[in-house]
Amino acid sequence: MLIVMHHHATVEEIEAVQAAVKALGFRSQPIPGKERTAIGVLGNQGYVEDGTIRELPGVLEVIHVSKPYKLVSRDFHPCSSQVRVAGVGFGDGLPPVIIAGPCSVESAHQISTAARLVKKAGARILRGGAFKPRTGPHSFQGLGVEGLRYLRAAGDEVGIPVVTEVMRISQLEAICRYAQMVQIGARNMQNFELLKEVGKLKMPVLLKRGLSATLEEFLAAAEYLLAEGNDQVVLCERGIRTFETATRNTLDLAIVPLVRELSHLPIIVDPSHATGRRALVPVMSKAALVAGAHGLMVEVHPAPETALCDGAQSLTEQGFARLMEQIRRMLPMLDES
Repeated sequence: MLIVMHHHATVEEIEAVQAAVKALGFRSQPIPGKERTAIGVLGNQGYVEDGTIRELPGVLEVIHVSKPYKLVSRDFHPCSSQVRVAGVGFGDGLPPVIIAGPCSVESAHQISTAARLVKKAGARILRGGAFKPRTGPHSFQGLGVEGLRYLRAAGDEVGIPVVTEVMRISQLEAICRYAQMVQIGARNMQNFELLKEVGKLKMPVLLKRGLSATLEEFLAAAEYLLAEGNDQVVLCERGIRTFETATRNTLDLAIVPLVRELSHLPIIVDPSHATGRRALVPVMSKAALVAGAHGLMVEVHPAPETALCDGAQSLTEQGFARLMEQIRRMLPMLDES
């Protein structure tokens, strides 16, 4: 439920409404606006009888919100949010953010080389996995904390922040020590205990869409993060599992404008994991930006042919530089102002 106050509502009237919400056994979330304040009602599992609240002084209207995601919804938060990662901003009115780097941190030399080449081409955040969720247990699982150290050192060397994936709650302390943004991967999108713990952090989160998640499930997962107090969330479309086998996943670009319509959170696209094919990454990257994505996450490796993970979908140095130049040329045509 959303309680919209009159523009002339006093502080005392707003507090009285919040007290009434608490008396009903729910939590209230004030949402200040330019012209008036709204109060979100959280914690209800069904319809809330609004007769008492509707008659309180200062109340303009009461809107019942049926969505399972509320804090994520534009109903509760009509203005678009911006998320900052060590000075790099995601959101409406800001240039698209390109996150780039290898799937896995393999060595200090490899990630340092990758950091230099992606920064030179224009990437603003370095990615690299230290803890890797792999389909098979015998595949390379990552370097762990050692990989985190290498990743942060490489980011510091070229002056850009780093993002890496968390798989378990026990990894959070180490990841928070080295990364400036924590990623929740597709396989953990509905790991609700992990979402709750990450939601308690005071650091930006990159939440990837689950392998077969609906839009509602995706936004409901983000709701877990916001419900714990962390509103610095960037969503990421990375392809979903369908009957098609020609590509690694099926890239659902329609979800980008849909998310922008329904939610205030920024959304980016990962064309590397979506397609699984190097040749398709540049064109789908550009298509994602045309669809309205606030950025991209692109896999780039200094030597994809020797990569321990996802070499087939990783761009080379030359390929990434070429893509970034194409993006720079198309950005003026994407100006929404």
